[in-house]
Amino acid sequence: QSMSRKGNCLDNSVMENFFGLLKSELLYLQDFESVDHFKKELIEYLTWYNEKRIKVKFKGLTPLQFRNQSLKSA
Repeated sequence: QSMSRKGNCLDNSVMENFFGLLKSELLYLQDFESVDHFKKELIEYLTWYNEKRIKVKFKGLTPLQFRNQSLKSA
């Protein structure tokens, strides 16, 4: 399913990249015992993804730190 307006593929690229990472870093690496187990692991992954994962693109900051820094300077 497309997430963007017709003819604007750049909107999709960000989400496609995220879902690709989600599948390769979480979904394909473990077997889930139940839907509740999957939900718990997904919440942990999203917390790690936003609050602890360091990105070179963000100059060694986590996404949360980068957003907060951007908001302070605006």
